[in-house]
Formats: sequence, C-alpha cells, structure tokens
Amino acid sequence: MATQPLPCSRPTRADAARNYDRLVTAARDTFAEHGTDTSLEEIARRAGVGIGTLYRRFPNRTALLEAVYVDEIQSVVERAYDFDRELEPFAALEAWLRSFVGYALSKKSLSHELTLAIGQESPFFQACKTNVQQAGSLLLDKAKATGDVRPEVDLMDLLRLVGGITHSPDTPPEQAHRLLDIVLCGLRPAAAATAPAKG
Repeated sequence: MATQPLPCSRPTRADAARNYDRLVTAARDTFAEHGTDTSLEEIARRAGVGIGTLYRRFPNRTALLEAVYVDEIQSVVERAYDFDRELEPFAALEAWLRSFVGYALSKKSLSHELTLAIGQESPFFQACKTNVQQAGSLLLDKAKATGDVRPEVDLMDLLRLVGGITHSPDTPPEQAHRLLDIVLCGLRPAAAATAPAKG
C-alpha cells in the first residue's frame, strides 16, 4: 500500500541532509528533556551547527516542531509495515497499538503546541493522519480477514479508543497499557471472548 508524501521532506543534498538530521534529532531529544519551549540556540548548539544553519532550514519554531512531528509519525507508520512483515495479523495489530500508545504518551506537548500553531484541520495534520490511517487499516483489515477481530470494528474506533486512553495528561504508562489490554480483549469476536478457558 503506497503512502502519501509527508510534509517537511528531508533535503537530498548530502551536507544539507546531515544538518537536517542533526537538528531534528537534537530538537526531539531537547523537547523530550526540557519541553517544546527550549531555545532554538540550545538546539543548534546540541546539533553542532550555527544558529544561522538552523534558521536556513527551519525559519521558525513551528517549522522545527513540524519536522520533529513528521519524523515521529514516519516511525509510527514504518513500524506498522515492519510488524505486518514479521508477525501474525492480530499480533501485528496489537504490537502497533502498543507502540502507538507509547508514542502518544510521550508526544503530548509537541502535538498540543503544533495544534495551537497551525490548527488540527490543517493540511499538515491531514497528511500525517492519512499515512497513519493507511498503515493502521492494513493491519486491522488483515486481522479481521483471519477472524481475529470483530467484523464491525473500524479503524476510527481504534484510534478514538487509543486517543481516549492517552488523552489525560496524568495517565501513567502502566494504566494506559492496562486499558489497552481491555480494548484488545474487546476486539475479539464475541464467541472467542466468551469461550470458557480450557483445562
């Protein structure tokens, strides 16, 4: 299944691509450690480049936030295709949902600030959503085709459930994954969910 091009494409020239990668990595690590209001000068310093190099690639904080967000979304999407190749359908869907919960818990402030800056319905967010939905639909459809997931479940059901699990700012990771366990049980067809345990 082909994905749609994500915004904030990485440059193709080797030196520009190296600087881009350094800046995105430094920004991601700095945002995780100190929040998204960290100074751009500090990010440039950690990337080992001058502030002028940062501004040539990212003219403002929002552009850098977008690049970090896209980098993370690309990882979410790629994991779906990796799990599809490596695992049985339901196991692939479960592994992806667990990774998605972990991602959502760790990226709340980044997503929130970007939403305030550009709006949830912006073309940027829509492109990211399209790629996530394509990847998730692939896993869900295969799990439904093997009879491991209720036929009436659709991807938006799953994404809304994951969003509900991770929405609260004080949800600890262990509770989030416990709630996901309940969701995963609910995905199973009724006969499998209610069958008595053997032995």
